Amino acid sequence: MDTKNLFMTPTTAALVRAEYGLGLVVSVVLLFTHLDAVDWWAAAALFVYIDLIGYLPGAVAFRLTGHGDLHKGYYLAYNVMHSLVTQGLVALVWIWLRGPEWALLALPIHLFGDRALFGNFLKPFGLRFEPEPHQAYRRFRSEYSAAIGDSTTLRTVA
Repeated sequence: MDTKNLFMTPTTAALVRAEYGLGLVVSVVLLFTHLDAVDWWAAAALFVYIDLIGYLPGAVAFRLTGHGDLHKGYYLAYNVMHSLVTQGLVALVWIWLRGPEWALLALPIHLFGDRALFGNFLKPFGLRFEPEPHQAYRRFRSEYSAAIGDSTTLRTVA
């Protein structure tokens, strides 16, 4: 991927997920080395609220519409809530109001976990809310593989 070709091959995606995986490991290790200092109610609330606001409304609407197109507001809610920028600002406000605490590690653990473990990144408006291959991507995958002479390069992404 570069600034003129905004797509990832499975190898590139795996490398990006590995980077988030390292962030996840560091965050989890930091949390577990301070178990006695963690406000677990705050950590649970910080971990869960991201999906309560950003994912669940869209997921429910997606299922209720029979997997149809959703209003862009659901995508916007997901993207805002799953943004490292947003959650960084939430952490700064939290620190300003309550002071620094280890429970704040729930924020990067959630986001890094989504990206590293599940491959969930921000949601583009032109795709379904729940992942499924777009026909244009299928065509691209086929043409790209043919152009580089490798029928296995993009086969792992269905």
